[in-house]
Amino acid sequence: MKIAIVNCFDTYEDRVDLLYEFFIEQGHNVTVIHSDFRHFKKEHRKDIKEGFIFIESRPYYKNISVARLYSHYKFAKDAFEVVEKIKPDLLYTLVPPNSLAKFAAKYKQKHKNVKLIFDLIDLWPETMPIGKIKKLPLFSFWKEMRDKSLKFADFVILECNLYKTVLGDTLNGINTETVYWAKKEINVTSTPMLSEDEIHLAYLGSINNIIDIPKIKEIIVAINEIKPVTLHIIGDGESKQELIDAAELAGASVVYHGKIYDPQKKQDIFDKCHFGLNIMKSSVCVGLTMKSIDYFQHGLPIINNISGDTTEIINKYKIGINIDKNLKVSCFFKNISNNLDYNIRHKCILMFKANFSAEKFYNELDVIIKNVLNIA
Repeated sequence: MKIAIVNCFDTYEDRVDLLYEFFIEQGHNVTVIHSDFRHFKKEHRKDIKEGFIFIESRPYYKNISVARLYSHYKFAKDAFEVVEKIKPDLLYTLVPPNSLAKFAAKYKQKHKNVKLIFDLIDLWPETMPIGKIKKLPLFSFWKEMRDKSLKFADFVILECNLYKTVLGDTLNGINTETVYWAKKEINVTSTPMLSEDEIHLAYLGSINNIIDIPKIKEIIVAINEIKPVTLHIIGDGESKQELIDAAELAGASVVYHGKIYDPQKKQDIFDKCHFGLNIMKSSVCVGLTMKSIDYFQHGLPIINNISGDTTEIINKYKIGINIDKNLKVSCFFKNISNNLDYNIRHKCILMFKANFSAEKFYNELDVIIKNVLNIA
């Protein structure tokens, strides 16, 4: 079977790699059609990957801009010119950008025998912290570009359960299933050495406009009334200095590690930390973050303000602290004390393996593909 996987963002590439390996293992002919523009680094990539066709894409330098929208639309148009040449039996399209959903739906209407799967990794504009302007006609049109395309899919995969609630009636009559983000097994040695005199926190990932820096500052202030705080930052982004300044103003010592991709180096830092921070603005519609999965894989419990899937996972497995907008120091201190047991780190790893392992991903995908292809 010929399979085309279409993806715009290198930030989704871990999922794409798992998809590619899954289909190759099953003996299929797989082509990944991918943008050559790296979203976080804002630069063109020059690497070569087996089975990948990298399409030259227009650069953009602001995350919310007309230039970015045009770049995505142009990529979608160019990508589906390649799809037309491949003529796949199965078309697997990761969304966003919403323009990919539009072009995939058009392709399905033209080639009715192709099996079409949408994998909704994010929801635009719902997840963007742009307030009331989401209701403007431009953003409504942008949203409908996705919503009106979903009905043409043979199956829609959701990145988290929260999206079922957000999309609501849009999914009526559509075969839908949640398949969580997954990560391959890492080979690391963990030797936690947690200070009893202070609390060490970790922040991992992009430091951008969707993280809630005032809330992080509030958390540090609350903990600092109990014990001194050290914040370890792994990552980079346009709000890096704002986060550092806010943490220091809140009374924390800040250790900036920069970007780290080596799992063992990350593990060594996490082994000093009591919690990872999973804090986003309340206006952002997210049920699960990549950073939280990374924390759990390394055995690090989290302090979390994201509702939906993450809140439910923490409540079920007791692997962190969920906070709301009314952060009370006394209650927070009790939760902190209850979550300093070393056993919680093992529980994080067990939860990760049960829900976010590559094996779990492959098993769920296998069921979906058999459904799509009507294989008993």
